[in-house]
Amino acid sequence: MTASATLTAQPGTVPIPYRVVEREAETPDTATIFLEPVRSALQPFTPGQFAMVYAFGVGDIPLSVSGIDGHRLTHTVRTVGAVSGALHRLRRGDTVGVRGPFGTGWELPAAVGNDLLVVAGGIGLAPLRPLVRDALAAPERYGRLNVLIGARTPHELLYAEDVRGWQSAARVLTTVDRADPLWQGEVGVVTTLLDRVAFGPAASAAFICGPEPMIRATAGELVHRGVDPEVIRVSLERNVHCATGHCGHCQLGPLLLCRDGPVVSWSKAQRLLMVREL
Repeated sequence: MTASATLTAQPGTVPIPYRVVEREAETPDTATIFLEPVRSALQPFTPGQFAMVYAFGVGDIPLSVSGIDGHRLTHTVRTVGAVSGALHRLRRGDTVGVRGPFGTGWELPAAVGNDLLVVAGGIGLAPLRPLVRDALAAPERYGRLNVLIGARTPHELLYAEDVRGWQSAARVLTTVDRADPLWQGEVGVVTTLLDRVAFGPAASAAFICGPEPMIRATAGELVHRGVDPEVIRVSLERNVHCATGHCGHCQLGPLLLCRDGPVVSWSKAQRLLMVREL
């Protein structure tokens, strides 16, 4: 290589600097951070896709976009390790590195004319939030919109202000696994809420994100009720490392979830999630 030679990074391999312009605490261990590019911006994201967000000096992790507004990116992070803890502690003015966009999206436009079922468990509401916003922005394109939200406790529920706003144009129901003395809502797993919403099984599209047991139970119940597995889309999670499909850390059977996911149809995911070793 000569002294005049230059190296060109492959798309998605070099973090682009973004600055924290706002931070909102959601729960004691979960925060939403709003990022804007310092100089150049990444290509536009679509709901369901994710970014690799780098805390300088610590490392990077995959984070779904929980809000999209032009070049501004919104991510919701829960503290579970060193990198997520560092991102959770960010304050306005701090800088992070961002790579992306990566993966597949929810493909909401393919559901035009259908009833929509959005089912979230815990922080799984984060990647579904932009989808709900897009559906509410064009209500004439879809049938009935049902948003079902589950959490372990009332203190772990996200986006209280958003959820209140959605209730004016959608059927929004919330349940928790364990109530506290002040909780007056539903108690139980999120699948119990399906009995309380109206949708046409033959003309519906479903979008599910949460813990895998919740995904399996919800998708299975929808299939039992007559929803085609091909129109049930689920977001799966594995250990994403490179996000470019090279390292194999996120492999799930024949899929590399950073490339072929995280959003896949239930017709494709069901057989994979039923194999214990995967």
